[in-house]
Amino acid sequence: MLSKEQCRAVIAKRVAQEFKRGDVITLGIGLPTEVANYIPHEVEVIFHSENGLLGVGRHDPDAGENPKVTNAGGIAVTTRPGAAFFDTAASFAMIRGGHVNATVLGALQADQHGNLANWMIPGAFIPGMGGAMDLVVGAKRVIIAMEHTNKGQPRILKECTLPLTAAGEVDLIVTERGVLEVTPKGLVLKEINPAFSLQEVINSTDADLIIDDTLTDIAV
Repeated sequence: MLSKEQCRAVIAKRVAQEFKRGDVITLGIGLPTEVANYIPHEVEVIFHSENGLLGVGRHDPDAGENPKVTNAGGIAVTTRPGAAFFDTAASFAMIRGGHVNATVLGALQADQHGNLANWMIPGAFIPGMGGAMDLVVGAKRVIIAMEHTNKGQPRILKECTLPLTAAGEVDLIVTERGVLEVTPKGLVLKEINPAFSLQEVINSTDADLIIDDTLTDIAV
């Protein structure tokens, strides 16, 4: 059994391998922000924060915290040389204009049709819907980074039961148990964490899984 910290590290490390030099990437709040710490040093990417920052740096515990320089979740961040600050209107113009190569988002649920639910649980307090609804339709690629289950219950379903953030926009789901690709034929399990058996992954997934012919160990 992996600890919560181990799960998050596996997910963030694996997502970090999805990018190439020059990509502009928006990271959602929570777990997705940890992806920035695992980008290979030889891969130069540009992190965009929807609150108005292009050029977010890696987490640096020795850099101190400037309460005026934060990501969209209000967490203090560093900046890279050449970083640019701008207002929210310009930030969302970048997103809606298709200038973001990929977005990494957390989720409450995702399903085999590429649907995503990540903004509310009916009856629970929410501060607002955030920018995910723009990101999932504006980014060229949508990657979901989340733990495979919640209190033992599957989060990857045949059909989302919570209010949708977007329909049919998810491209890839990365959990601590594996990597799943949304395809026209269905949800394909491409990689598996050897800490889990194939049957454990199947049993903890409500969605119908297609097992890739070249199923490999998760690359972390």
